[in-house]
Amino acid sequence: MRDDLPLEPVPDPRAASDEAAAIDRRLAARLAALRQEHGLSLDALAAASGISRPTLSRLERAETSPTASLLGRLCTVYGRPMSRLLAEVEADPAEVVRHAAQAVWVDPETGFRRRGVSPPARDFSVELVHGTLPAGASIAYAAPPVGGLEHHLWMLAGRLDLALDGIVHALLPGDCLRYRLAGASRFTSPGPDEARYLIAIGRP
Repeated sequence: MRDDLPLEPVPDPRAASDEAAAIDRRLAARLAALRQEHGLSLDALAAASGISRPTLSRLERAETSPTASLLGRLCTVYGRPMSRLLAEVEADPAEVVRHAAQAVWVDPETGFRRRGVSPPARDFSVELVHGTLPAGASIAYAAPPVGGLEHHLWMLAGRLDLALDGIVHALLPGDCLRYRLAGASRFTSPGPDEARYLIAIGRP
């Protein structure tokens, strides 16, 4: 099955590296600000998130890139979806964001690519995210960042095994799964091709 969305272009390595570094710096500053806004010390955040104090310190100094798993734990502590956190590091919100200008975040651990399709905005309750999970990769989240998040996941290509509270949904191109995120979840791309999908995320 073909879809009418463009495939991810092959990025210029130098430009991609510069953009990734810029995103990491903005994300590090936002994570540090969130910790201060919540009145948490590094030790308190380590206890709440299960992430070691040295790792948290390196994240806030942009000395290491956060993985999807680490961001998921921090978002749970701060009570905000990952999509909102990443939108908050976008400098210039706009009503229209062309494909070439949409922010792409890459998980350094799994190679998962998250493209923010919706123009970044803090005042809207629904966001659209395009995900690409390489064949053989898997991402697990122990808990949702915000209980009751509404997801509409539409498969574009490949296969995705989505486990929600122990129940696995095998999704193929054209399938759409609607659910409220309340517990643990795991996204797995069994292959042989990468899994590509859109998720509409609605905050409760």
